[in-house]
Amino acid sequence: MPAGSEDIGRAANVAALSCFQPVERSDPPVWSITLWPHRSLGAKGFRNVMWLAGAGLMIPVLPLFFTPAGWALLPFAGGVLILLWLAFRANYRHARLEEHVNLWPDLIAVERYELNGEVKRWQANPYWMRSRLLEEGGPVANYLTLIGSEREIELGAFLSPEERVRLQADIEAAIRGLECRQTPNA
Repeated sequence: MPAGSEDIGRAANVAALSCFQPVERSDPPVWSITLWPHRSLGAKGFRNVMWLAGAGLMIPVLPLFFTPAGWALLPFAGGVLILLWLAFRANYRHARLEEHVNLWPDLIAVERYELNGEVKRWQANPYWMRSRLLEEGGPVANYLTLIGSEREIELGAFLSPEERVRLQADIEAAIRGLECRQTPNA
């Protein structure tokens, strides 16, 4: 079993049990970011792909359209189009996944909006919070977790490995910026 794998399993279990209340503050966060999965194909591109796939699937059917073989191919071509449409629909449904990270001088809060509408929340004092990046041995390359308030959560598992490295650097820089603000000038 790779080192740290117990913590990874615990992180998944603890994140699923988070029961923090929503953060309601009047002061704006000093740093905030919203994370979501990348989707390179927009609505117009989806429409174009479906038209192109439909036209491509009709190429072998059209010459045989008025024959029994053409009518036999037609349900299969339609089935492929329906399966393609369902795959895209599932892909777009996954795009609704979001994570919001907000940082105040005395609090870091993460809200994860799941596909089923459930909201998972985690909060910690940024002074005691630490981040951990597992380059290998995690569920994904450069697996990023935040540890604080006796809990460990994953963050940005849907991001690319390079984006997770950059996210960790951004979070740590924002927290260092907080520490600089709180240090009185000599």
